[in-house]
Amino acid sequence: MTRHLSPEGALIHPECKITDCAFGAYTEIGAGSVVLNSSFGDYSYCGRGCDIANTSIGKFANIAANVRIGPTDHPMHRASLHHFLYRSDMYWPEEAPDTAFFAARAARRVTIGHDVWIGHGAIIRPDVTIGHGAVIGAGAVVTRDVAPYTIVVGVPAEKLRRRFPKQIARRLTELAWWDWDHDRLRLALSDFRQMEVDAFLAKYEDVTLH
Repeated sequence: MTRHLSPEGALIHPECKITDCAFGAYTEIGAGSVVLNSSFGDYSYCGRGCDIANTSIGKFANIAANVRIGPTDHPMHRASLHHFLYRSDMYWPEEAPDTAFFAARAARRVTIGHDVWIGHGAIIRPDVTIGHGAVIGAGAVVTRDVAPYTIVVGVPAEKLRRRFPKQIARRLTELAWWDWDHDRLRLALSDFRQMEVDAFLAKYEDVTLH
């Protein structure tokens, strides 16, 4: 079955829960996903069963199924971890929730760069930045920033290798093909499919300069 994505916003599959979010053109949210206080840049998508909170996602992000981004913390510095401390209205109708606690949670944002691939079941902690073109291995638990065009795997996630040499990564970042409009992407589609990265750069850097 062909999925028809829209320039007007997200294709949201059944049984999702979406709260306070913004979606760019040609985005897609997999079935059963929960997305809170987050934004998806153009062409980004997540697979089924994702849980994403307090996250700014760039363009062309590829997020596999069952990924969790920005899982919330409990108050480890207090006498109890339990959410009766901040969801107090659930236990005593006369009490109010701890709005300052929720505001602090929401401020601890994850930032995902452009053209990132996040593998199945990965977890990315709050306050982490994933650089452009990075790859997060399936099942990885990311607790610190990941450099652009770097592959990380494991628990906790550690660098496996660079996706490209530093010079290629720099040139891709400067080319910023993710900012091309939809028609230009279509014109370059066969080159994206067939060219090695250095040949692609050589062709399109020249076009950009002229």
